[in-house]
Amino acid sequence: MKELPIDKARARRAFERAAPGYDAAALLQREIADRLLERLDYVRLEPRRILDLGAGTGYAIDALQRRYRKARVIALDFAHAMLLQARRRGRWWRHPLCLCGEAEQLPLADGSVDLIVSNAAFQWCNDLDLAFTECLRVLRPGGLLMFTTFGPDTLKELRLAWSTVDGYSHVSPFPDMHDVGDALVRAHFADPVMDMERLTIIYMQLTELMADLKGIGAHNATGQRPRGLTGPRRLAAVQAAYELERQDDGRLPASYEVVYGHAWAPEQKPVAEGIGVPISAIGRAGTRGRGA
Repeated sequence: MKELPIDKARARRAFERAAPGYDAAALLQREIADRLLERLDYVRLEPRRILDLGAGTGYAIDALQRRYRKARVIALDFAHAMLLQARRRGRWWRHPLCLCGEAEQLPLADGSVDLIVSNAAFQWCNDLDLAFTECLRVLRPGGLLMFTTFGPDTLKELRLAWSTVDGYSHVSPFPDMHDVGDALVRAHFADPVMDMERLTIIYMQLTELMADLKGIGAHNATGQRPRGLTGPRRLAAVQAAYELERQDDGRLPASYEVVYGHAWAPEQKPVAEGIGVPISAIGRAGTRGRGA
């Protein structure tokens, strides 16, 4: 049987353990969420139901409720402990509806939501095509999917440092922006838009980066990870390799490639594979659609 890129059970356990302290560690994730939500300023949409897909502790929920005062927010995550934090968001009369589930198998009815917002969650999917197909299924015609994920240059310094030590996988296999866009097209979304920005977080020691990754639950959950314990000698070798990235001012960079995307559910959904409404193919360049 083919080994999946992400061990979902291991990833889920890591997020369960990280949930109580996640907000204190997730500075980057909060910043990306803020930038994602700002993009809703350019979209004309009055949703009645919003799905926060991969909601985590629900950081985006308060902002979504302020923006769309008549909307019901549904928070979905695959880690139950994260949802225990998310259900506290909002006013007492407007707490989110929390659902524990997977992006590749959404526990929602067809056409039941108007807007899907997903921040830094799709990189944990083993089947991005299926996740996007599920998103399209639960969106009403004319609904919007808006999301972020991470691209392949994310944590490139850490990946390179580990590659000098062994041949195992230590960093998640983040998808290329164009591959994400192609998956939107294959799922039959309309007017997909993709773009990207690079962010760098600076550390003084590699242990600080490792602590941040542990704090948000981003453990090594790759299918090709080493199964044994990582001894002090191998960790020292990784640290020595990472030191080659140290800048002139003595700081260590950690790169993140942040991928932004949005796409619309067609007003008329395709009736068969390859048949239905025209869908803009973005190929390797991208097209801009409504609200861009």
